[in-house]
Amino acid sequence: MRYLTPRLQEDLGKKMVFLTGPRQSGKTTLVQDLLKGLPGVYLNWDDPDHRKRILNRDWAQEELIVALDEIHKYSRWKNFLKGTYDTQKSSHQFIVTGSAKFDIYKKGQDSMLGRFFTWRVHPLCLAELRHTFKKTNDDENLQNLLKLGGFPEPFFEGREVFAKRWRNEKLNLVFRQDIQELESIKDISLLELFYQALTERVSQPVVLSNIARDLEIAPKTAKNWLNVLENTYSVFSVRPYGKKIAKAITKTPKVYLFDNAEVQGDEGARFENLVATHLLKRIHFLEDLQGDRYELNYLRDKDGHEIDFVILKNSKPVCMIEVKLSDAVRSKSFHFYRERLKIEKCIQVVRAPVKPSTKDGILVISAKDWLTRPLEEPIFDE
Repeated sequence: MRYLTPRLQEDLGKKMVFLTGPRQSGKTTLVQDLLKGLPGVYLNWDDPDHRKRILNRDWAQEELIVALDEIHKYSRWKNFLKGTYDTQKSSHQFIVTGSAKFDIYKKGQDSMLGRFFTWRVHPLCLAELRHTFKKTNDDENLQNLLKLGGFPEPFFEGREVFAKRWRNEKLNLVFRQDIQELESIKDISLLELFYQALTERVSQPVVLSNIARDLEIAPKTAKNWLNVLENTYSVFSVRPYGKKIAKAITKTPKVYLFDNAEVQGDEGARFENLVATHLLKRIHFLEDLQGDRYELNYLRDKDGHEIDFVILKNSKPVCMIEVKLSDAVRSKSFHFYRERLKIEKCIQVVRAPVKPSTKDGILVISAKDWLTRPLEEPIFDE
């Protein structure tokens, strides 16, 4: 059972549920586990026989839950789902899954607004491993998340060679299948080089024009390719927060990977990526659960004052997070930005074991203590 299972069960009784997230993050397994012991059917658009059943709405009256996987690949999927849900919502519950972001398929006049709730599935994290899977060796879990990544299959297999082979196949499917179905990109190998360049720049502000120059592509192409990789859940961007900050750097994003093990930088970059994936997973969960709007940004000005992450809740900055491998000395940038942005909650997350301590309103805490807290807990004190 994954961390979203009870939430999905509750929402299915109210609306259609859209379940999105990276390829092989566990969406299909989650749905199939949900169907165990319940009257329901799982149908995948990629299977020709399943496709016929979907188009014919060929499911039994007693099959209460209808799970439709990858149906967004059908050109008329919106009208199909709208009509199906409107005519069968009294007798069936519908859960729809897909690897690409449904946002890019919801454009146009017919948006199905008001008919569904969306949940985003993320790879494993320390909090889910401890509280859902009851794996309580936090040091081992942390090391494996860094070495094997958080995708369920390679993580639970537990062997680095398997993880590397699995990762090669996953990347091949993303680039040769998922992206090709979304975009008409002639030289997919060049896009792979673009992605490789991003894996080497994790934790750094990414100047797309520099990568474009190295690859001999147009800056506009680099920007479009970044959007493609985000839409297929390969990477996510963390942009600088510039409001009320003099000399702020306002455009250059930092780019992180959904798979920690793909990071090509040093140990510090990989650990920062792990914290970034945890924070994104947590704010997505809180958004999908509570309806508040969260953003993950970073702070940096031209004078070198920098904080790795700042979390915004409903457009207001509420929490700053600095990531360190072993340095428990509180960052001076906390004081700099707290005065300007009026942010009270400051957290310095340290990879090495440290005893939690608060001084001048700044909490220093080890990764295994802070990142194992339940996902539904507030990131900051309300």
